[in-house]
Amino acid sequence: MADQCDLCLLGLIILSSLLTGTSGVNETHVFISSGENVRLPCNNALSDCKSTHWIYSNRSTHSTVELIKGGIKNKVTERHERLSLGSDCSLNIKNITEEDSGLYTCQQWTGPKGQQQQGTDARVYLDVLHVSVSPSSSSSSSQTEISPGRFVTLSCQLYSYDEFSCDYWVRYEGLQLLWVNQAGVDLKTDSRYQISSDHCIITLTTTLLNEDDNREWRCQLTLRNQLQTSVRYTVKYSVVPSTTASTLTPTSLVIVIVVASFAVLLPALILWMICRKRDDNRRGTDDSEELIYDETYTEVTYTEDYSKNK
Repeated sequence: MADQCDLCLLGLIILSSLLTGTSGVNETHVFISSGENVRLPCNNALSDCKSTHWIYSNRSTHSTVELIKGGIKNKVTERHERLSLGSDCSLNIKNITEEDSGLYTCQQWTGPKGQQQQGTDARVYLDVLHVSVSPSSSSSSSQTEISPGRFVTLSCQLYSYDEFSCDYWVRYEGLQLLWVNQAGVDLKTDSRYQISSDHCIITLTTTLLNEDDNREWRCQLTLRNQLQTSVRYTVKYSVVPSTTASTLTPTSLVIVIVVASFAVLLPALILWMICRKRDDNRRGTDDSEELIYDETYTEVTYTEDYSKNK
């Protein structure tokens, strides 16, 4: 039993040394929200940055990339446009995404052709807090319309170097994720929100109301009850163009009235013209019949008078 306790204690010491830097490696942990800019310190920098190398690695994606070599950016990397080297050899990254999470190692290489490393590695673990929405919604990309009466689910996740490091912070260092409103009140206290969490992921589900337009919800990350970073999500309803008269200008309103009146009067005018044409045709027919009758009558009278004279 004592041997098992000693083994557990040894494991905790090794784990602690890996995460606190007592193994001789300089380590820093940075928590940041997606969309923000971040500065990663290089705590082993020399007098200039010509010997500085920055290496990125992520155990979850199995990727390792050399970002900076001898103080010069590697332009082959996809993120090189968002990278810059500070005067103190720190690494600056603009517009952080969840894919930027991972381990950043700063090294100093000197000597002929830079083949001699000076000092120990300076490691920076970058943990990125990111919110995704279902149905998806963003102001710039293709999206499913957000409107009253619809369900919406917000998933807030902490992306780390690997799943084990995130799990460690939650279990042993007091890291906590929570959803709050604009006043900072935990939304778990409101029955209209369904909140569920699983270590490094916390989701919020609710049915949108009319008054939720422009409402803000925040996903907060706290460490030992101290706020580290937060991500904001603001509800934006799609604007439906109005066609009511109140939105029309006076000139356009007059045009609409004239067109509508003409549309009503035109059929009546056409019907009146048809009726008048029929009346004219009927009168013409009656006049021709009278003329034929009179001529016939005159002819008959003349014949009778001629017979009498004979």
